[in-house]
Amino acid sequence: MSMIKFLRSSTHNALRPSLGWYRHAASRPRYDYDLVVLGGGSAGLACAKEAAGCGARVLCFDYVKPTPVGTKWGIGGTCVNVGCIPKKLMHQASLLGEAVHEAVAYGWNVDDQNLRPDWRKLVRSVQNHIKSVNWVTRVDLRDKKVEYVNSMCSFRDSHTIEYVAMPGAENRQVTSEYVVVAVGGRPRYPDIPGAVELGITSDDIFSYEREPGRTLVVGAGYVGLECACFLKGLGYEPTVMVRSIVLRGFDRQMSELLAAMMTERGIPFLGTTIPKAVERQADGRLLVRYHNTTTQKDGSDVFDTVLWAIGRKGLIEDLNLEAAGVKTHDDKIVVDGAEATSVPHIFAVGDIIYGRPELTPVAILSGRLLARRLFAGSTQLMDYADVATTVFTPLEYSCVGMSEETAIELRGADNIEVFHGYYKPTEFFIPQKSVRHCYLKAVAEVSGDQKILGLHYIGPVAGEVIQGFAAALKSGLTVKTLLNTVGIHPTTAEEFTRLSITKRSGRDPTPASCCS
Repeated sequence: MSMIKFLRSSTHNALRPSLGWYRHAASRPRYDYDLVVLGGGSAGLACAKEAAGCGARVLCFDYVKPTPVGTKWGIGGTCVNVGCIPKKLMHQASLLGEAVHEAVAYGWNVDDQNLRPDWRKLVRSVQNHIKSVNWVTRVDLRDKKVEYVNSMCSFRDSHTIEYVAMPGAENRQVTSEYVVVAVGGRPRYPDIPGAVELGITSDDIFSYEREPGRTLVVGAGYVGLECACFLKGLGYEPTVMVRSIVLRGFDRQMSELLAAMMTERGIPFLGTTIPKAVERQADGRLLVRYHNTTTQKDGSDVFDTVLWAIGRKGLIEDLNLEAAGVKTHDDKIVVDGAEATSVPHIFAVGDIIYGRPELTPVAILSGRLLARRLFAGSTQLMDYADVATTVFTPLEYSCVGMSEETAIELRGADNIEVFHGYYKPTEFFIPQKSVRHCYLKAVAEVSGDQKILGLHYIGPVAGEVIQGFAAALKSGLTVKTLLNTVGIHPTTAEEFTRLSITKRSGRDPTPASCCS
């Protein structure tokens, strides 16, 4: 009987989960470990620590291959080292530069002329924080009795993992009843001359020793847009090269608004353009040759840095998944609703699995829930629907639920009502900041109490605004409830409680007053 079926059996459900339940319930060990986790990122660490807390014997492998320019990092995965955390810190640094200019308008005696960041100092501060998190993570694993090995590893068979303890040593093997693959992914490079040798990715930019200068960001997903925006906020000159559309997979209206906001702030876009080659010039700068697929014309320009942000690939090539019988799709692992692979005792969580949101909170929760199902008698599955997310640009874009296009596709245009409005953040008035792109909308059913299917917001601290609404949406939020909620004044979040104009009505969604 598979573990999942066992967990759902009536006999097993009669057991009350408790700390150490698994070790007390298990028979004499047949394997070296109860669980081996491949990958020390958000998903793997969450799963390993939760399993150890349930009494399982857990071993976690983690290893980072250096990037082509030599960047490497410690335990914690993409989020801690080269993703969410350093990105948010760089985002904050760029916002602070903007805030200095606003402070003058608010009466502060600040010299806001010729402001320049100290790039090396910023990078050093960010890296010091990351290293402190690496250390705390190692200590936490020790305290929770999770064994940790910093080594590449691969499957010998479906229960056996092979690894090298140290360079030059002989291969070692361990066996485990269950294996969780949580190796995540790394940025892709285009298959063009000079891409790997001369370009960098988000794996490098947060520890980049020299100033980026004039930077070509290739790719218009959220990583590319975020990097371009914090570079612009820090005083550099980014250009974004877009193959087709910005923010593929997000609401189109909101995505175009975000791109317009970036253009207004002085970030140029090279639309429908693909890179063809990167060449090092005699002066050390980079000549990028490119092709516009709309005009069919070739062009070129010179940059100090080229940053690839064209997507990510799953790190399956070194795992020898064939030896374990695990099925894959492209470079991701195929799982069922319980994160089980084609081999019943091998699971996968996080960015390595096919067709699921590649977000840190998703990885963490799915890892914990999996550990509880395996070792604490739980039957709760991960709910991948209605996951909120944020794009950390100067005006942030946050959303939860369906885009307007998806709602229309699934329910039909006649069955969808879109409530929308522009708004004016109070704090923007005195420094006279642009409010042109401060916008939000609720995508709802047209009938009954009008259940809300999606919420979208562009403006200050969007992630903080949408997080609470995400819980409400998952609990069945309706337009009736939303409009019957008293807002906190003056905030931007309260604008959701004031949404009364629909797109169908054709009325102007621009507010005339803030207090009436």
